[in-house]
Amino acid sequence: MVAAGLLAYHNSFTSPFIFDDIPSIQENPTIRHLWPIWDALSPPHIGGSTVEGRPVINLSLAINYALGGYDVRGYHALNLTVHILAGLTLLGIVRRTLLQPRLRERFAAVANELALAVAVLWTVHPLQTESVTYIVQRAESLMGLFYLLTLYCFIRAAESPRPRAWYGLCLSACTLGMASKEVMASAPLLMMLYDRTFISGSFPGAWRRRWPLYLALASTWILLGYLVFFTGSFSNALANARLVGVSRWEYLLTEPGVILHYLKLSVWPHPLSFDYSGWPIARTWMSILPSAVVIAILLVATGWAWKTTSAWGFVGAWFFLILAPSSSFIPTDSPAYEHRLYLPLAAVVTLVVMRLYSLAGRRSVAVFLVLAVGLGFLTVQRNQDYRSSIAIWADTVAKRPGNPRAQYNLGCNLWQGGEVQEAIARYEQALRINSDFAEAHYNLGVALAQAGRVGEAIGHYEQALRIRPGYVEALNNLGNALAQAGRVQEAIVQFDQALRIRPDYVEALNNLGTALSQAGRVQEAIVQFDQALRIRPDYAEAHNNLGNALTRSGRIPEAIEHLERALRIRPDYAKAQYNLGNALKQAGRIAEAIAHYEQALRSKPDYAEAHYNLGVALVRLGRLPEAMGHWEQALRSKPDYAEAENNLAWLLATLAPADGGDPVQAVTLAERAGELTNNREAEYLDTLAVAYAAAGRFNDAIATAQKAIDLARSAGQTQMVSEIETRLQLYRNGQASRQAVDVTSPSKP
Repeated sequence: MVAAGLLAYHNSFTSPFIFDDIPSIQENPTIRHLWPIWDALSPPHIGGSTVEGRPVINLSLAINYALGGYDVRGYHALNLTVHILAGLTLLGIVRRTLLQPRLRERFAAVANELALAVAVLWTVHPLQTESVTYIVQRAESLMGLFYLLTLYCFIRAAESPRPRAWYGLCLSACTLGMASKEVMASAPLLMMLYDRTFISGSFPGAWRRRWPLYLALASTWILLGYLVFFTGSFSNALANARLVGVSRWEYLLTEPGVILHYLKLSVWPHPLSFDYSGWPIARTWMSILPSAVVIAILLVATGWAWKTTSAWGFVGAWFFLILAPSSSFIPTDSPAYEHRLYLPLAAVVTLVVMRLYSLAGRRSVAVFLVLAVGLGFLTVQRNQDYRSSIAIWADTVAKRPGNPRAQYNLGCNLWQGGEVQEAIARYEQALRINSDFAEAHYNLGVALAQAGRVGEAIGHYEQALRIRPGYVEALNNLGNALAQAGRVQEAIVQFDQALRIRPDYVEALNNLGTALSQAGRVQEAIVQFDQALRIRPDYAEAHNNLGNALTRSGRIPEAIEHLERALRIRPDYAKAQYNLGNALKQAGRIAEAIAHYEQALRSKPDYAEAHYNLGVALVRLGRLPEAMGHWEQALRSKPDYAEAENNLAWLLATLAPADGGDPVQAVTLAERAGELTNNREAEYLDTLAVAYAAAGRFNDAIATAQKAIDLARSAGQTQMVSEIETRLQLYRNGQASRQAVDVTSPSKP
């Protein structure tokens, strides 16, 4: 049994955290310490995650974290241990059941072999991968272990002359199961059904002999009721069902088809799918009747077997009762999940094993061996699909292309991997399947904004908000997109609305501050950044933005302090290095500023603004060739960078050829800079005039300088007017500016 489990799952240990592992493990603060233990037994309420309302599952994750942090191998090792223990317990249950008085005569000689066959086939069946390889679905396997232990301890108690210890273990296992997952609800009923079928022979007899135990087992429903109704898990399940538009009645009518699919996968496990969102809801008689009739026949057969006290009645009850909490009238976000077959599969496997044995006798052992090898091979293959988040969602999309959630989640993982265009295609496909998928609209907006398609992104954020008016993340990102599109006042409105819904939303506070700063309302921006930092003191982006705003306000020492704090939090934060360089440059600490610009470029070599300002600082120290090199690099990173073109043109025009001057190139760059600014900036026209003069085109220089003077005069730039007039006189005398003008003129950046 142990060897079979290890062989089937030997390649599962490196599968990463996926899907609900992220909120339930990586983003779950309650698992990061074991003491006080109440914290680990109090999973967070985060909108229907797998650990919500399941304290034992949360505690098991806390134990994993205490032993190995986020090393996935430890989590997989515990999952597999639980699964193998469940298999061993199932082996014990089947073996002891076959040795019960009513079955002993027929099966006593082969009880070990048949029990081993059932346990091994159940353990290595590929349907179990979702409960074993998908880490957080230990909720199903751990509950399954406690369920099986409850029955096993009950059987041992019934056989023991001193049953109290076994009764205590039975009750303990049932209690732990109730705190693991809601499916445990049927356990007290199945104990009585087992007693009636295999031990006492009738319900009255079972009640008379063990009524205190049954009352104790029933009392565990109190704990289950508290966890379901008072921790929010039930209301979250209903809310998720409402989001996908499924009523209780529709869910119930859909489940017969789902159960038939489960039975098919139990016998022929292909194709297996990680997610069944988008399963067709049964809303017409033709979609309801065929599967409902088949399930009704199976239920009638189970009832008839009960009436005749056949052991098959218990097997049928095992299948249907364990499925009942998830496959009846209580809707969830998807009608089907393969992990729901974890325990019901034991009934199907038992039926197959016993029927094969009845047909082939001991020769069936060879068949069982072939089946075990085949199922184990399929399990190993299925584990490969869990090798990455992209792989499991790509597999799901390939098998169920009409599943909008699979398309969406594949898009999310592609986007996280930097494959933006592929992510956009998946989000768009999800929306073609379900146009009211708010999260898909939102994430498509994020991807479009990253791809530079800001106008389209705005449209999808707005669509997400029409579907979910209080979607604060969409409000925040809509604000970002509007600000990026230059619609700053509209952006401020969106950030304000997000903060009315969630006042402690630090990202919105930070973004509102940035938008206010863009709008010239720097003092108001400082207030928002301060508020964000009161809520999250280690928020590096807010420290950086506050430092930038303080620099603009002339509060340089405070600015430097916040920028240095941002870098203590994030040493590789290129933007903070750049802004600290700007603050130090403004403080006259040029050498220190240069060091920080250089550090920014080590983190982000194509940072055009850092190259540009490093060039400006180098000019201040007279290191002109180095400055020219950085402005050239800025233009390689950002070809339409007008400021870099203007400054580079200035140096090329005003330096002698021996020092790197090149009047022809200066003219080209200055003309290009003028075009980028529509020839409406006096400074740029002044540079162009200098370049024309350096190239000997004095008439062009005179005309351009005169336009620059007019623009500077209309803008009230008297110092610039004076400097350009001085140069204009040189042009009229047929002289180039480099003969009389300081290349580090303070009028130039």
